[in-house]
Amino acid sequence: MRLPRWAGTLAAKSAAFIAGMCCALAALLGVLVHVSVTDQTVAQARDQALARLAEATAAYQAGDALPRDARLDPWGLPASLRALALAGDRGTMVADDGGRPVMWAAGPADRHRTLAVAVDYSQQARTIDGLDRSILWSSALAIGATLLVGAFAVTRVTRRLHGTAQVARRISAGDLDARVHDPLTKDPTRPQDEVAAVAAALDGMAASLQSKLLSEQRFTADVAHELRTPLTGLHAAAELLPPGRPTELVRDRVAALRTLTEDLLEISRLDSGRERLETDAEALGTLAERVVRASGTETEVKVVRDVWVETDRRRLERVLGNLVANAHRHGRGPVVLTVEGKEVTVRDHGDGYPDYLVAHGPQRFRTEGGGKGHGLGLTIAVGQAEVLGARLRFANADGGGAVATLTLP
Repeated sequence: MRLPRWAGTLAAKSAAFIAGMCCALAALLGVLVHVSVTDQTVAQARDQALARLAEATAAYQAGDALPRDARLDPWGLPASLRALALAGDRGTMVADDGGRPVMWAAGPADRHRTLAVAVDYSQQARTIDGLDRSILWSSALAIGATLLVGAFAVTRVTRRLHGTAQVARRISAGDLDARVHDPLTKDPTRPQDEVAAVAAALDGMAASLQSKLLSEQRFTADVAHELRTPLTGLHAAAELLPPGRPTELVRDRVAALRTLTEDLLEISRLDSGRERLETDAEALGTLAERVVRASGTETEVKVVRDVWVETDRRRLERVLGNLVANAHRHGRGPVVLTVEGKEVTVRDHGDGYPDYLVAHGPQRFRTEGGGKGHGLGLTIAVGQAEVLGARLRFANADGGGAVATLTLP
């Protein structure tokens, strides 16, 4: 049986623990008080009944009239107590006599007869019942008050934990300026609890992560900017070389280096989070066909259901172009681009995406199997998709091949 979602929260577990401990403590104290009072009450009633039995025995032996509460072989005497008295011993027992509780005291009168005394036990029984009810009510009130106080204390802790978790989710989503700022961490003279320690550690981790990422972004942007000037001169010099195979190789490498530099600049702009959309209405099927024609590849376009979308045409073309180029570069044909409503799928029939990419997404400068490329094409596609507010997922088809699915907002 699966427990509900709220049963796994710290507040529910704490409430269950507090309630369980309160119930156990109340039951233990209640049993101890009940047993102690009952033993004392029964002992007093037993002493009173034995005293009256002694008086009745003395009167019976002297031939005097028996007291009013003493009888010979009474009808309501319990069988076990009657057998004890016939055996020559005295004993007491609490039992009902005519619908009311009494304390019986019985002893031998002669060889075949029993002398018994019945002392009213109603008052003592009501006292014990009242005590039991008082224990139950007081235990319920104590448990309720303890639960309220415990819930208040636990709620304060869980509220701080929820705030810390929310900040952690914001950091994971890319908001590196998010901080917990727990009140206990602001004053070092105040004792800090575990929640404050976790909050301080999270704030420190976020600050360190932000500093490292900003340094990496600045480094990437600076390198890309610094490379543009010498690359422009190198490209101009390559154009002046005489025709020939060496010249073609130089121009090819210069072009690859320029493409890499432009990709790095685009990634640095995406990392800065300052990209702005320029939206316009576009027919998704027509845009996909235009992307395939511009790629110059043999890619089949299937338009199952065409729709008009409000999007940034340039960024969407960049995403689809990178997906198509990656499918041809790292996969095998046929490559199929399918438009079905606001969902665009690019599938090849190669070996599929590596496991790390399906699980965690593309990583910069990482490719599998010695393939060509720098791992920037899919990274740029994911970044541009985020700017568009779209969702880009990577998976492997059951029949083989990689599948990239872009879902527009």
